[in-house]
Amino acid sequence: MKNTNAIKNWAEDDRPREKLINQGAAALSNSELLAILIQNGTPQQSAVGLAKEILQLGDNSLNKLGKHSLADFMKIKGIGKAKAVTISAALELGRRRQTGGLPQLPVVNTSKEIGAFLRGRLMDYLHEVFAVIFLNQKNAVIHFEIVSEGGITGTVADPRIILKKALEKNAVGIILAHNHPSGNLSPSRADAFLTNKIREAAAFMDIRVMDHIIVSDEGYYSFADEGMLHS
Repeated sequence: MKNTNAIKNWAEDDRPREKLINQGAAALSNSELLAILIQNGTPQQSAVGLAKEILQLGDNSLNKLGKHSLADFMKIKGIGKAKAVTISAALELGRRRQTGGLPQLPVVNTSKEIGAFLRGRLMDYLHEVFAVIFLNQKNAVIHFEIVSEGGITGTVADPRIILKKALEKNAVGIILAHNHPSGNLSPSRADAFLTNKIREAAAFMDIRVMDHIIVSDEGYYSFADEGMLHS
């Protein structure tokens, strides 16, 4: 049976690939761009229709869609492993473009810069993760690493592991970071206690805790900006 929903049966101006060629990528909707990636739909719906169904997984938000796994995508009829992998790869490319990577953040100047970098790296996790940025004496970034992962409501970071890595990297400064999957940016008492514990331990090794940044979909919170790193 002929698939009348197939994109090849549409008017040329309505086909995503032709539209991109003639009008540029910016002229396409998210569903049209996604349709180009998945290439074809099913006998029941076009690639664009299938793309709209995929976007609904993230409430039509690309940020929310980025939190979904391959298994989530494959629950949609017409999305197999190959299509799911393509979608995940595209979302990861978008994430990397947003963060720019460490080469685009050679020196830490402001909490806004580091907050934007960390949001791109951490906000898509559905559970809490704790990360550290290691700095040299010129505040240049020499290493970034997620040091622990926890559950939905929290994670535990071991100060000994963090300081051991700082010594291995010859870092003189560190920026602590973790995400709040709930979206709430307010630090907990446990966050403040852990920050102070690491700061005091690091001081004995002449390593300075420059900041502790919490990130979520809502933005970021900087301990340094809020005056929470003073003795």
